[in-house]
Amino acid sequence: MRRINLVMKRFGDLLGSGIGLIIVSPILLITVVLLEICMPGPVFFRQERVGKNGKIFNILKFRSMKVDKIAEMNHDFTKDAERMTPFGNIIRRLKIDELPQMINVFRGDMSLVGPRPTLKEQTDLYNDYQRQRLNMRPGMTGLAQVNGNISLTWDERIEYDVEYITNFSILLDLKILFKTVAVVICGEDKFKHPKR
Repeated sequence: MRRINLVMKRFGDLLGSGIGLIIVSPILLITVVLLEICMPGPVFFRQERVGKNGKIFNILKFRSMKVDKIAEMNHDFTKDAERMTPFGNIIRRLKIDELPQMINVFRGDMSLVGPRPTLKEQTDLYNDYQRQRLNMRPGMTGLAQVNGNISLTWDERIEYDVEYITNFSILLDLKILFKTVAVVICGEDKFKHPKR
């Protein structure tokens, strides 16, 4: 049954990302134009992330911060607040910066739902429990993202991700997708559910 669910999941990813890219294409175009006007530099942010079974891929996002090649190369998050731009804040709050990842989903690097992809430096430090996150394709959204996301501790996010992989079903994916819409509309702080 799980194998059938996984086949259906991939079919849903292809269909959802393909149709999704067509539907949001006006938003993508407007965002590109506004980024060109408001934030000189590359429109897209690309970074190596770890996918299913440890496969490396380049994640695609709209850039929401000022360019700082040294900070990006060293994964220095301490400068994020000062690098963030007003327009970057808007597209992050509305999750527009994540929309280009539909291309990653269509290519098979990612899924619409799954654990968020992380950096290789992080996955290299995983223990056996945490490494379960790599048993499925990473997602644009996931169980941790609809239960608090950045307000959760790293351990809490891991627990949500492992819970998702253990209990994966198409119905669970649909629930997460619908809840993601509510999170975008209402804000992440309204959905914080720390693990006990």
